[in-house]
Amino acid sequence: MSAPHDRGGLPTREPIDQTSHEWADWEHLVNALVGVLRRHDLINVDELRRGIEAMAPTEYESSSYYERWSASIEHILVEKGILSAEEITAATREIDAAWG
Repeated sequence: MSAPHDRGGLPTREPIDQTSHEWADWEHLVNALVGVLRRHDLINVDELRRGIEAMAPTEYESSSYYERWSASIEHILVEKGILSAEEITAATREIDAAWG
């Protein structure tokens, strides 16, 4: 059985959504974060893809494009010992409190 990200060649009658979408501020930040992490050799595109492809099917299906990137970044940074899950949770709470 294919993983949820393996979509190529699957038959469907659903039209491809080609509408543009306005980027949310947090999506710009996630995109920029990947750039910074890559520039400092802390993550590469293959690792980012591996992290996305390793997501549980239900999590993958319910996440947007940049939510998948964010989950992958978190997993990789914890896996490499750069940050702990607790540090990420604490930082997330601080940002939520500051940004509402």
